[in-house]
Amino acid sequence: MRAAMAAAEVGDDVYGEDPSVNRLEELAAERVGMAAAVFVPSGTMGNCLAIMAHCERGDEVFLDPRCHIMSSEAGGPAVIASVWPNPLPVEKGQFTAAAFAAAIRGPNEHNPRPRLLSIENTSNNGGGSVWPLQRIAEVSQVAHEHGLLVHMDGARVFNAAVALGVSVAEVCRPVDSVMFCVSKALAAPVGSLLCGAKEFVAKARRARKMLGGGMRQAGIIAAAGIVALETMVDRLAEDHENAHRLAAGLADIRGVSVQPVETNFVMVDFSATGVAPRELVAAARAEDVLCSAGGTRMRLVTHKDVDRQGVEKALRAFSSAFR
Repeated sequence: MRAAMAAAEVGDDVYGEDPSVNRLEELAAERVGMAAAVFVPSGTMGNCLAIMAHCERGDEVFLDPRCHIMSSEAGGPAVIASVWPNPLPVEKGQFTAAAFAAAIRGPNEHNPRPRLLSIENTSNNGGGSVWPLQRIAEVSQVAHEHGLLVHMDGARVFNAAVALGVSVAEVCRPVDSVMFCVSKALAAPVGSLLCGAKEFVAKARRARKMLGGGMRQAGIIAAAGIVALETMVDRLAEDHENAHRLAAGLADIRGVSVQPVETNFVMVDFSATGVAPRELVAAARAEDVLCSAGGTRMRLVTHKDVDRQGVEKALRAFSSAFR
């Protein structure tokens, strides 16, 4: 990726003249089966732009109450897009078509206008859970029947596609827009793509400029995104295998329980061990193993820089820490 970045052909992306950015956007749109794409610095910006392009001020957005948009994007959609979030009852980051349908209120001047459904696939707080294709189709059908649009926060949607054994275009088929990161599992240093219809992307591109996301000679980072899409997707299965191995080893430690693994997330509950979160994180860091813990719940994520040897090293570090 660094070699590609150094050799990247560049222009001015704000004027649509950066050939590397243009190539990345074309490749992204092609992969997800949509008409157009816009390159943005982060998934957080991509999600906010999607809401801005789909909604008007005061519109209602339905989503998981613990999804990334709600929990980790600094309230941006509310502050910047002025939309009203309507959280749905979820299990592992997913909701049913029936629960969604029940939350949609009819036309009434007292209510915000229902406009957008957002689903996160894979679900971060759901432990990397994958939305079944049938459920995506069902909730999207309800949305469209009620005149709503559907956005997918697909930061890790390629993990979902690999886990399901289908193309990412198949995963995205029922929705109107999708944001995915070329960072995270695809291993590029920075960047995300927001994809959808041409008119939608044109609106998002204007909103990107408004938020300061016009990046001029952005080909130097887009080049890494091209490498990510062309070489990093098929190897995601290796990350999933390593996550399963990590989960199995942790489950053998007394007092540790592990959520079933679906992709590259390993969610660990260590409340029964009596070990304090700070102590665990510090002990792991001393062994060169990085993790994050919220309360007595720990999230571990495998990626291209974590091989099987690294997994075994992590297991030894955690075994020692819990002892």
